[in-house]
Amino acid sequence: MSGDGREGGRRDDEVRGARRIPGPRGAVDDLDLETVERPVLPPPGGSAPDEEVPEQGVPEEDEPEEEAGPGDAVPEVGAAADEAEDVVHEPDEPDRPVEPEESAGPVPEPPHAVTADASSAPVLSHRVLKALLGAWALSACSAEETAAVEDHLTACAPCADEALRLRDAVGLLHTDGSLDLDPTLRTRVLDGCLGRRPARVPIPEWATAYDAETARLDALLRDIGDSDWHAPVRLQWFEDERAVTRRTTVAGVIGHLMAVDGLVSAALGLDDPLAGTGSVGGSEASGGAEVPLSPTRRTETYWAATYPPATRAVREPWRALTHELIRTASLAGRNVAERSVSYGEFALPLQDALLDRAFECWVHGTDIAEAVDYPYKPPSAAHLHRMIDLAARMLPAALAGRRGAGLAGPARELVAPGEPGRSVHLEVEGHGGGDWYIALDSPAAVGSPDRAVAQVALDGVEFCQLVAGHISPVEAAAGQEGDREAIRDVLFASASLSRL
Repeated sequence: MSGDGREGGRRDDEVRGARRIPGPRGAVDDLDLETVERPVLPPPGGSAPDEEVPEQGVPEEDEPEEEAGPGDAVPEVGAAADEAEDVVHEPDEPDRPVEPEESAGPVPEPPHAVTADASSAPVLSHRVLKALLGAWALSACSAEETAAVEDHLTACAPCADEALRLRDAVGLLHTDGSLDLDPTLRTRVLDGCLGRRPARVPIPEWATAYDAETARLDALLRDIGDSDWHAPVRLQWFEDERAVTRRTTVAGVIGHLMAVDGLVSAALGLDDPLAGTGSVGGSEASGGAEVPLSPTRRTETYWAATYPPATRAVREPWRALTHELIRTASLAGRNVAERSVSYGEFALPLQDALLDRAFECWVHGTDIAEAVDYPYKPPSAAHLHRMIDLAARMLPAALAGRRGAGLAGPARELVAPGEPGRSVHLEVEGHGGGDWYIALDSPAAVGSPDRAVAQVALDGVEFCQLVAGHISPVEAAAGQEGDREAIRDVLFASASLSRL
């Protein structure tokens, strides 16, 4: 034994007569494919040179392997080649492309992209197909990509679910429906809430139309900008056998509504919202008797007293007044429905007065919506039907007034009050429609289908536009049959119900 601990110069890891154990070899799964040297392939279309292709094997370790002894096992060449081939074709991350080195020359196509038939579509990876789902949902893929995606969706449940969600989203993007809220949405929500917990003091049925239309108009006012409050609005009504127009602003229209609502508040014993604006104190002296101002006089006085012109600040007092009217009518009991509301030249029961105010909110809400280019739908069918019914009930008195002024034909058959008399069948079609029989000769007579001498057919919204003075009786597209004079009298009497 030598002084350095070795015997005869023999290495200490060798045992006499025993086979030397080779050094550790890297596992197949631990190989770093990016460090494997790739062979240089011939350019496309050329033939490969007659030279040996470098053998793809296990990368060398930092420490040099020791030479094999005479008894070491040598792996077979074929097995090593197979092992290397498995490593190349089954990497841990199949979707990550291997970036070629600059000096490596042309990079061969991936094995999965080469098909036997050159005309067929390439086989795309899962990651690429998933990235194409958005374009596929928008129908922006090519024919080959569309076929590949649809084939993939039949076998991949997660991608199929994602594709379904994307298609639903695309359907929302291409909708042709209006983005405005359904006018019945508020009613449905309130009905659902009240069905779970009924209100302690419910709104009377005859006040629901006013509640709904003021809420819809308030929603429109919340959506418009400050400059829209000064947008010009053209008000139109029918007076003295001709159409009359008046220009104001959006704020001026809301002031007009508040001025006329003051007549209803006076009937309920509430404060007049226009108190302190000149002579509009709720009444004026006329021959020693106090007569409420007419809607037109109240509006003109408000507009004259409002300087500078009203702005969006008018919305809050108007909305507060509508809430107070509904609250007071709900708490006043049943008998309040018949309380008289004076309009100066005529009077209406409170239940009809609130229905009249609901009609005017809808009409002027439409005027505002047209001025600011805002979508605005008619009222619900139930509320529109009540508005048409109110106008039909007011027509006999309007006919009598026009006859007294010499603007309608004379009465032909006078009957006792409550008896059926000559009538015109008013057939209102469509939204909120129905059938009404208008007594012609006396407001005390009763309309009867047996005494009908003529028939007039109009659309529900068109009839309301006629009553509001937005279309003239001559321009009304009405189906007419029977006595022409009776039909003309009814159409003109309908237009005469309009006012500022």
